[in-house]
Amino acid sequence: MSAGFPAKDIILICPWSAGGSTDTISRTLVKNAKKYFGVNVNVVNKTGGMGAIGMGAVATARPDGYTVGMITFQLSTYRLMGLAKLSYRDFSLIQLVNQSPAAISVAADSKWKTLKQVMDYPKKNPGIVTVGHSGAGGAWHLAIASIATQNNVQFNYVPFDGAAPTRTALIGGHIDVATTGIDEMLQLYKAGKVWILAVNNLVRHPLFPEVPTIEEAGFPNPHPILDWRGLAAPKGVPKDRMEVLIKGFKKCFDDPEFRKLAKELGLPLVYKDPKGFEEFLKGMEETLEPALKSVGLLKPME
Repeated sequence: MSAGFPAKDIILICPWSAGGSTDTISRTLVKNAKKYFGVNVNVVNKTGGMGAIGMGAVATARPDGYTVGMITFQLSTYRLMGLAKLSYRDFSLIQLVNQSPAAISVAADSKWKTLKQVMDYPKKNPGIVTVGHSGAGGAWHLAIASIATQNNVQFNYVPFDGAAPTRTALIGGHIDVATTGIDEMLQLYKAGKVWILAVNNLVRHPLFPEVPTIEEAGFPNPHPILDWRGLAAPKGVPKDRMEVLIKGFKKCFDDPEFRKLAKELGLPLVYKDPKGFEEFLKGMEETLEPALKSVGLLKPME
């Protein structure tokens, strides 16, 4: 260990509530941390402000390596939406942990069977096609808004309070299209009640091998908007301590127990080192800006 680091337990701040998927993935990631760090990594939930309270607490913590945090998709939107000045630039990045892509789905009895049909219709009938999502400025809303903007398509976006009511509205014929996490459609897809037109990613999803990528469906998207989770420390942690954190958390990421649970939850694990993680986050902001502008949510802070 680096000059006796760590000599005491490490705190991992989770910016979302206990029992949610970010909390679950955080706790499972560090369950066997003592094996790799020689000390425990204890998860502490600090919620509020769409995750900004917890992520802000990480950014302003003492940079001694004993406080790290789970950072999530919302960090990519705060500055662009005028919600907070916080961005990935306020952290020393450790690693990307997970990326979840959006699914674009229709009810099984929909008149549209391909994404091209869904995209072609509003070109002649702008604002008619209703697209349900789980919150303005969220990953799923912006995933389809980004594709629509790139192809000069106008949808009528309908927000719901989460994936469950979005799914219900789709099955009930109250909306034409749903944009959700692909894993959130697993049961309805298996039951034959929905048809997934595309996954908004560069690669197919292992649980849905027959669902085409957005490019295969005819709409190339080199920087797809993905829900993501990763680890970061405050800026200014000494380099030797950062190396211990990066190596230790990579071992936690490779732990068979963690990988097994993530697979059961349908959470696609994606590792990127600090440099790769930074490149991903830079590309994410570049894609988010026009998507947010197209739905009237771009209010950038200086």
